[in-house]
Amino acid sequence: MTIVYDLFREGGPVMWPLLVLSISTIACALERVGFWFQLLSKEHLIVRDVLAASRYDLQKAAVIAYEAKDLPIGRFLLAPLKLIHPTPETFRLAMEAAGDKEFIKMRKGDKLLETVVAVAPLLGLLGTVTGLISTFGHLNIGGGGTGEETAKAAAGIGEALIATASGMMVAIIALVILRVLLTLQTKQIDYFSEVGSELELIYRQVWYERPQDSRELSVRL
Repeated sequence: MTIVYDLFREGGPVMWPLLVLSISTIACALERVGFWFQLLSKEHLIVRDVLAASRYDLQKAAVIAYEAKDLPIGRFLLAPLKLIHPTPETFRLAMEAAGDKEFIKMRKGDKLLETVVAVAPLLGLLGTVTGLISTFGHLNIGGGGTGEETAKAAAGIGEALIATASGMMVAIIALVILRVLLTLQTKQIDYFSEVGSELELIYRQVWYERPQDSRELSVRL
């Protein structure tokens, strides 16, 4: 712990904003881990139950989706099922609108991580520049130099190197987290599309098996 504190102190003033970016990155990562763990560990069971129920009772499928409304997949499936006798087109539009809304929520934290990836290396570079300025300020070229001046010059080089390494490390960690989140989001878009298509097919089958009078009344409504 003492070593970390010494490195932080020797890294110069830019270590403070890098510390803030680090804490923000870790907090964002922990919040996203909780979100994705909860979603991925439950969504397959919810989808299986909703699709199975929808084949013989759409109301029961809606109840199952409602019980899972705290999760994105539950809200996505509930949006069309809670409508009263919608046409197939309205059913699909409700799913698409709900999906778009959930995908926006899944991207939470992306902008923060993108900012950290862009800013952290620049802060490291700034620390490099200030460290080199401090080094040259304590060099007495051609005049020999005392031991104290040499120590201050070495401290300036240390500040430059520590700031550079810290900025790159923070940016790399944020980039890895961002790439993992983007991969999960892409897979979720594909999964939502697959599940939505299957649910829509089931609903269309139910819709076209209804009596003609019932369908015309639903369209007028």
